[in-house]
Amino acid sequence: MKVRTLSKFDRQYKKLPNAIKDIAEKKFDIFLSDPFDSRLKTHKLTGALVGFLAFSVNQDYRIIFDFDEKGDARFYQVGTHNIYE
Repeated sequence: MKVRTLSKFDRQYKKLPNAIKDIAEKKFDIFLSDPFDSRLKTHKLTGALVGFLAFSVNQDYRIIFDFDEKGDARFYQVGTHNIYE
């Protein structure tokens, strides 16, 4: 599986605190092995974000993503719960 990041994700990721980036990198490795690993707490989103999924970086930060027709992941946003709004 490949992971593609969209420009909004890239901009948001650059602004994250370094401590969160360190945790996120570890979570990326887990994600590449198994996007539904229980340590990620991957879940489907509802409402305006139906069709997307999210996984936890830590208690406060999430990554919103989906899978394309090839099964590769696309990372759309990263941030606190306000990214769901």
